[in-house]
Amino acid sequence: MMRFVFVLTLLGIEAKADEFVSFHTPSDNIHCVLMSGEYEGVRCDMRQLTPSFTERPADCDLDWGSSFGVGPHDTKGFLICHGDTVIAPNSMELGYGESATLGDFTCLSEKTGMTCTNARGHGFAISKAQQELF
Repeated sequence: MMRFVFVLTLLGIEAKADEFVSFHTPSDNIHCVLMSGEYEGVRCDMRQLTPSFTERPADCDLDWGSSFGVGPHDTKGFLICHGDTVIAPNSMELGYGESATLGDFTCLSEKTGMTCTNARGHGFAISKAQQELF
């Protein structure tokens, strides 16, 4: 069985396949997880926001509108219907102007918010004031 190793470019830490890395913005408002292996992708949850998306899907009975994701083959970021969270009090702080990369995914932390993309350039840009899927 072949196992691939993915490198996380964040504070000199390496993450191996089937692992994840959790981080948050300096404001502590946006928390994200980069994942490799079976659950490969990026997910970010927000504590506070003025929602840009207000029409909850009929099939979502859980929390919706504050969690965003993108997978390896997605052509657009998406909102997540969820009953859990990736907000972790002990996650690493990703300073403004810094980025985290795991495999084909990158998240960039800026004072204006967080932007996460897959290798195809699709993903999401989120801030307290506005959220965009692309």
